[in-house]
Amino acid sequence: MHKNNIRNILQRLFLLSLALHVLLTGCTAESSSKKNGQPSQKSLQENAKTATKESIYRINGPVEDSQPVMLTTTPKPIRAIYVSSHVANSKRINELINLVDQTELNAMVLDINSGVTLISPVKSGNKADYTQLAPSNKQSAQHFRQVINQLKKHHIYLIARIVTFKNPELANAIPDWTLKRKDGKVWRDRNGNPWIDPYRQEAWQYPLALAEQAAMLGFDEIQYDYVRFPENASKVDKEVAYANEEGWTKSDVIRRFLHRANLRTHKHGARISADVFGMVGSSNDDMGIGQKWDLIAQEVDVISPMVYPSHYSKGMWGIDNPDLSPGPIIKHALKDTVRHNHKLNEKGIATAKVRPWLQGFTAGWVHPHQKYGEAQIREQIRAARIAGFTSYMIWNSTNRYPKFTT
Repeated sequence: MHKNNIRNILQRLFLLSLALHVLLTGCTAESSSKKNGQPSQKSLQENAKTATKESIYRINGPVEDSQPVMLTTTPKPIRAIYVSSHVANSKRINELINLVDQTELNAMVLDINSGVTLISPVKSGNKADYTQLAPSNKQSAQHFRQVINQLKKHHIYLIARIVTFKNPELANAIPDWTLKRKDGKVWRDRNGNPWIDPYRQEAWQYPLALAEQAAMLGFDEIQYDYVRFPENASKVDKEVAYANEEGWTKSDVIRRFLHRANLRTHKHGARISADVFGMVGSSNDDMGIGQKWDLIAQEVDVISPMVYPSHYSKGMWGIDNPDLSPGPIIKHALKDTVRHNHKLNEKGIATAKVRPWLQGFTAGWVHPHQKYGEAQIREQIRAARIAGFTSYMIWNSTNRYPKFTT
């Protein structure tokens, strides 16, 4: 029997066993209070109490990597905006809630380890022990948990964004986990930031524990961003000595991390997604950063290419100025992702749903460029819809979005 067919059979068996487990454990309580597949407020409160106990996430070794993953889907299209943890913890969150309530938006992507973090290392003497992690008791984290409950009351689908391997705070705290130059010193990118070495499997425990905490607090989905190696690979590879004892390729290690993240995240009832460069959906290799579409699409529930028109070079797909032509760029970019998934599906391989990141910001550094407002956002959404995609996310680092209709 073909190995892909065996894998699909195992996935179905796993799904059936999971369904049986749910039935036997009696998870019908308060089902009438759920709306659009969202958990009840009582269950969220119980999860939050459990998540904020003095329980500690410890390194228990890797999950069996040969265990098959099961991909899940959302019960409805997800249409989200990005919200930083700083804005989420401010009064501006009420404006964004109103925006969601008054438009076709129904979701938010919230940072959970940038600005506000939900977990902290346990103190060992005067040092922080990042091999043991516990829920954070900082005032900002406590307030953030209240915001999460407020958003859930509005039936907003919550996506927890984890900045994975480009994590300067974690890298500075544990230099042993960072990318190293060939002389043994910490490598830094052009902005002076250290990166976690994806080959350091011991460093995986931090984002995995963070995902577990987010799921227990009621997040519906965990989104891994910067789940890659630094860009400008040819230069970086000449400078860095990777901690690659297993001899894996870059795309191997990214796939393995997401595979393990899938297994652990699903145990807590949350979905898993990964952000990738827009061009990853149009490429057949890993672009030197470890993001190979055909591998990642098999490991996550949702794959999100960042198809920002401003990020494409002049002349791409015959388009002279991509930033001025958001509709055609979105159309071509998403068409390529369909091609990738279709080839895998023809082989009997299940693939992630595609939910693109759309541009909600003005790229003033691009020449020529245009101001991105309501019309430009609508054009991107329409282009995605014509291409067959009804889910999307909009990125604006300042979290300022126009009220738009489509």
